[in-house]
Amino acid sequence: MTVYHADINEAQADLALLAPGPGITPFDRIAWLRLMAQECLAPARAVIAVAQDGDAIAALPLVLHRGGYAALANWYSFIARPLGTDPTLLTAIMRSLNPVGALSFAPLPEREAVLLRDAARRAGWVAQLRHADHNHVLRTAGADFATWWAKRPGLLRETVRRKSRKGAVTIRIATTFDDADWDAYEAIYASSWKPAESSPQFLRRFARDEGAAGRLRLGLAHVDGTPVAAQFWTVEDGTAFIHKLAHDPAATAHSPGTLLSHALFAMAFDQDRVALIDFGTGDDGYKRDWMDEVRPRYRLDAVWLGNPRRWPALAKLLARAIVRPGALARPETCT
Repeated sequence: MTVYHADINEAQADLALLAPGPGITPFDRIAWLRLMAQECLAPARAVIAVAQDGDAIAALPLVLHRGGYAALANWYSFIARPLGTDPTLLTAIMRSLNPVGALSFAPLPEREAVLLRDAARRAGWVAQLRHADHNHVLRTAGADFATWWAKRPGLLRETVRRKSRKGAVTIRIATTFDDADWDAYEAIYASSWKPAESSPQFLRRFARDEGAAGRLRLGLAHVDGTPVAAQFWTVEDGTAFIHKLAHDPAATAHSPGTLLSHALFAMAFDQDRVALIDFGTGDDGYKRDWMDEVRPRYRLDAVWLGNPRRWPALAKLLARAIVRPGALARPETCT
């Protein structure tokens, strides 16, 4: 077995686990990870821990902070997870982290959360999972948009009917990247209720790359020729990912965000024919009008027993386990 840590900028670009393909999300790809390291996490050291035994391989993207290792991810990431499910390889990766001796990893889907927690325990770490966030999704089940739309809440459907009839809002969905379109998105976002974007260059570069790959869906709504709402989606491997949305509060009376969502959902159903629409993390109330399922996201906190420098962190972990009995004990669930 070979175990190594590769700098994110030197990792093999053709590493199969980190290349676009079935089962790979945007947040797993080497291009996303490198871009995040450069634009969002620098100067922290970003690495990929890899374990390989013959054809079997597993990888764990990480960033090193003063407090230990963390997922190579932030609020733009819908998920962070190990790639590869071999328990022996994941355990070897966790052992390779012993010199640092601390790990906080999120947002993990449930399956990968259990795999990584169990690998940490086999490697001699104390590990605890706790709920970190919500992920709203919609499974299209092969339905067409009209059939699905007929089952949406009546108030939502009535809003779309009335505002569409007035004709004040025009909508365009771009599938190729254009700087002028992205400038419009940034202007709308800046005028919205949302906090200032922390890494605008990261999003612009990601959108440009997605446009070049044919995965971009950038929706813009206009009133009297002025852009007033924008949504940034991508489509990949049968899933539509809703990354960002915003509207100008001055145009709220026209419901441009709702009309834009209506158009983008229709495109996802009837043109892209996706199997899943993923609204990312967060439990915002408006998502419930559009989504039918909520999935948990977890945080893994782990400390290696053999590193005295991490014993204060270990004490905190154990104290939390006392408050939540069973959090350290049951390997079969996330609770």
